[in-house]
Amino acid sequence: QVQLIESGGGLVQPGGALRLSCAISGQGASYYMLGWFRQAPGKEREFVSGVSRNGGMKDYADGVKGRFTISRDIPKQTATLQMNFLKPEDAGIYYCAAQWTTNGLLARLDNVHEWGQGTHVTVSS
Repeated sequence: QVQLIESGGGLVQPGGALRLSCAISGQGASYYMLGWFRQAPGKEREFVSGVSRNGGMKDYADGVKGRFTISRDIPKQTATLQMNFLKPEDAGIYYCAAQWTTNGLLARLDNVHEWGQGTHVTVSS
């Protein structure tokens, strides 16, 4: 069992930047892919980005590609999401997600085992 702790959310003006962090702890932390999802008011939770166990494989939703960068610190296993050129439509609650895998490849995060508590991102002028 692992635990996720998120940090870094806040209020930023359009065009600004935020850095979100997700710390994973517990047995077998290195066997989990990590990723970020977000949920805006009145909308479904959506995938934002994912990173493989060793940080070598990354994926992004089309709407954030080129603006967001995900990374993973080894051996700390912390996942970081650098968000640049933020837009109002980026606002919402961002959740870190962990999915156990049998290999080091980056698969679709469609069977998340653990979720973080969420961190709020507000983009407004």
